[in-house]
Amino acid sequence: MVELRNVTKRFGDFTAVDNIDLTIKEGEFLTLLGPSGCGKTTLLRMVSGFEIPTEGSVWLAGADVTHLPPYRRDVNQVFQSYALFPHLTVEGNISFGLRMRKISKAEIADRVKRVTELVSLSGMESRKPHELSGGQRQRVALARAIVCQPKVLLLDEPLSALDAKLRGAMQIELKRLQKKLGITFVFVTHDQEEALTMSDRIAVVNKGRIEQIGDCAEIYHAPRTSFVANFIGEANILEASVVATEGDFTRLRLAPDVEVRIPTDPQLANRHDLLISIRPEKIHLQKTRPVDESSFEAEVCEEVFKGAIDELSLQSPGGLALTAVVANESATQETFHKGEKVWCTLHPNDLVIVHGE
Repeated sequence: MVELRNVTKRFGDFTAVDNIDLTIKEGEFLTLLGPSGCGKTTLLRMVSGFEIPTEGSVWLAGADVTHLPPYRRDVNQVFQSYALFPHLTVEGNISFGLRMRKISKAEIADRVKRVTELVSLSGMESRKPHELSGGQRQRVALARAIVCQPKVLLLDEPLSALDAKLRGAMQIELKRLQKKLGITFVFVTHDQEEALTMSDRIAVVNKGRIEQIGDCAEIYHAPRTSFVANFIGEANILEASVVATEGDFTRLRLAPDVEVRIPTDPQLANRHDLLISIRPEKIHLQKTRPVDESSFEAEVCEEVFKGAIDELSLQSPGGLALTAVVANESATQETFHKGEKVWCTLHPNDLVIVHGE
């Protein structure tokens, strides 16, 4: 449905988007995720037509639209600020695009009725934007965008102005709406939890390039770079040296007193030093020495209470520093406190080789 081919965008000497190729499938919910200034909104604006690529081309539904203005592209956009007309009612805002297209009054009335029901705005058609809550204004902006039945809907951080609880509810609602409509959604956010909640696939953007693209599980469990590992959730990025390859497993040294095993991988060929990522929740802790020979002892240096979990800062006698998380005071989980000694086990399949930034 959307294709970016070798797209580059420069503003003077600054390269905002650097030679990106991206294909978005029909009916897909794809999220562009990255920090402020990484180029994700510029990418969205090139799809919408508000920016023209310096190099490369933009395709929609098999047609080259690189130089078409926004009004000639079958896309709609929901902005961070909602951009509602303050003098128009909910019905007036939603129907505005249809009236500009000179759709018949009967069809406008039918479409507005259906879309207000879809986004739970029935009964509010005569209200003005200032009479609505933040969540209701966001629904009006969505309704105005989808009532025109675009092939692609572009959403530029539309939930950022909402409070945390409402934002979480709207994430679920937005995903439900997308599945029901079958429209291709391209969503921009810097919030990794938001991306994981809603997306079919995530494209992680950094310094104008796509570092990795994949489904949520792949991005989270198999990051390719230290940037992706750190930006999606939390990760321990550890320097490791190859000790020996022993059949299906390779032994790595993380510190003078810590050796672990990972599955033998072609990436390890002729390499002596590498970076390993492990998620804090994948570090298995217990107070008695386990049978696993690759387990090692560490001290709990800090304990931070975070409600459902405790976050622990650990350090081995040889200087390996790790962050682990454990369920807080659950019926089956041991509790660990500052100053205590614990035994850590890193399972081979939880260790992921990553490349540096």
